[in-house]
Amino acid sequence: MQRALIIGASGGIGTALCETLAGRGVAVTGLSRGRDGLDVTDEGRVADALGALTPGFDLVLVATGALEIGGARPEKSLGALSAEAMRDQFMLNCVGPSLVLKHALRLLPRDRRAVFAALSARVGSIGDNRMGGWYSYRTAKAALNQMMHGAAIEVARSHPQAICAALHPGTVATPFTEEYLGRHPAVSPEEAARNLLRVIEGLRPGDSGGFFDWRGKRVPW
Repeated sequence: MQRALIIGASGGIGTALCETLAGRGVAVTGLSRGRDGLDVTDEGRVADALGALTPGFDLVLVATGALEIGGARPEKSLGALSAEAMRDQFMLNCVGPSLVLKHALRLLPRDRRAVFAALSARVGSIGDNRMGGWYSYRTAKAALNQMMHGAAIEVARSHPQAICAALHPGTVATPFTEEYLGRHPAVSPEEAARNLLRVIEGLRPGDSGGFFDWRGKRVPW
């Protein structure tokens, strides 16, 4: 891998990914909302930011996302569901990465292996959902998984060696999750970055459109 683009580079996992890749000699371009004003839900900003980049990225990874937006916590019951919270979750966790993919496709080489990955979450798995709740976040991530699966079919027509994948990083100790860790074991962002990169390195074109966890195992849809 020679060049990588990380979207959400100022977050816990995004920062760790940038540092890990740079430490391996990869030329890393990092973009984020806080540092670069890149709001992934604003297509104009996505188009401008990615349009200014030169093609030839071996990896484009979207590490944006949030459990809470505007103070709306994950729902424990249907009574807590609101249209605004659901809309916000869809915009950030599904629409944003989808817009990045739309405008990043031109950055991927057509003549060699390249990976477009977006961070999803195991709670977005329909088949693995045994607890309910967290409706907006779960549903937005499930929609992202479908988007990645469907887009992989189209991408393969123009980029036959490209891989599109949704990745579950595991439970990572970041401000994103600190209120929800409870008794769940968590790894550091640095360890999560190493795990994710190991999975990415092991993916093949036949894996495109898949949903994988931090161990490289497929997650049920």
